[in-house]
Amino acid sequence: MSAQGRDGENPKPQSVVLGVAGGIAAYKAAELCRSLVQRGFAVQVVMTAAAREFIQPLTFAALTGKKVITGLFSSSSSEETLASAVEHIAVAQENALLVVAPATADVLAKFAHGLADDFLTTLYLAFTGPVVLAPAMNTNMWTHAATQANLDILRARRHKIVDPEDGFLACGMIGPGRLADPERIADAVAAELNQRRDLEGETVLITAGPTQEPLDPVRFISNRSSGKMGYSLAAAAAERGAEVVLVSGPVSLSAPGGVTLVSVRTADEMRARVFEHLERATIVIKAAAVADFHLSHVPQQKVKKTAAKLSLELDPTPDILAELGRNKQDRLLIGFAAETENLEREARRKLETKNCDMIVANLVGRDEDVGFESDQNEVTLALRTGELIRLPRASKREIADRILDEALNVRRALAASR
Repeated sequence: MSAQGRDGENPKPQSVVLGVAGGIAAYKAAELCRSLVQRGFAVQVVMTAAAREFIQPLTFAALTGKKVITGLFSSSSSEETLASAVEHIAVAQENALLVVAPATADVLAKFAHGLADDFLTTLYLAFTGPVVLAPAMNTNMWTHAATQANLDILRARRHKIVDPEDGFLACGMIGPGRLADPERIADAVAAELNQRRDLEGETVLITAGPTQEPLDPVRFISNRSSGKMGYSLAAAAAERGAEVVLVSGPVSLSAPGGVTLVSVRTADEMRARVFEHLERATIVIKAAAVADFHLSHVPQQKVKKTAAKLSLELDPTPDILAELGRNKQDRLLIGFAAETENLEREARRKLETKNCDMIVANLVGRDEDVGFESDQNEVTLALRTGELIRLPRASKREIADRILDEALNVRRALAASR
């Protein structure tokens, strides 16, 4: 962010509210506050009563040069109390973004269900700008169905969730729940306030998740794909202004806000729905892990277990990516490759044989912390322009934005070469 205006004048800095809730991670909010100030933001800190048990308001006042708001009402005088009663409205109107770090399970629940019993939750209901939430809590609290349901509600409101990291927690547990690095949260704030709408006018068709190929009425062949990468791509594309159609196999995920979800089960169903929506698509991203084989003739009754060996004769499923490559026309086509060896060679081979503009390749089966079922990924991009770009380990949401960035770069390069 520039410190000087076009005529040499100092522009008015963008103002953000930093909400600090009560948790051991509250001390990291001071690091976030300092980072935001260093990036040129004017920061108004709002603390809950519980947050003051972990860190003092004076710390934030020293960092921001502003009074820290700690409650709905002042106890100094009746006049100040009357003014402070509507202060949350003024703060909501004066600031461009609300970021809450740490966002505790309690605060997430209150935000999701519209409960307003202190300044921060009351401010939230009056706030109309973008909201960034950085949760931090015990692992069991994070994974609890109630917390995840509340997060689904907040994501549907198009709030940006900066997922917590895995690590050693204050409670002694090891797992997800640790507040994200303050620089990651500051990056999310900056991205929201300078939000790109570079996919407006685009229709992005994305496939995600596994397929399930039945062997009989109760059994099927599938794989470990969770759909998280494809759903992250759908969320990123929608936030950047695209119309998004998400064709998804069976997963335990909710569709991102603003995305049209088309649910399928088998490879044949996925192919049919993809080609049903292909005509209006300008970008196609095949992130689904489609089963390679299926049973052509599925028994109508459950196959009974016997002592004898059972052999199955499986046929290949339709190669949806190859068929899209043959019908690509002016569309940008991005495929995925999950490999256990020779990653770059296989990515380049698939790029050529499937007539793609980009292949997103990752090694699977070696590191449980990335790839299938994980919230993180690290990938190599093989581009039609001949480049190989390695993206280091990051959240799948961050990887999704990088993939879209490079896809648009490829489009511009191809257009310039024609």
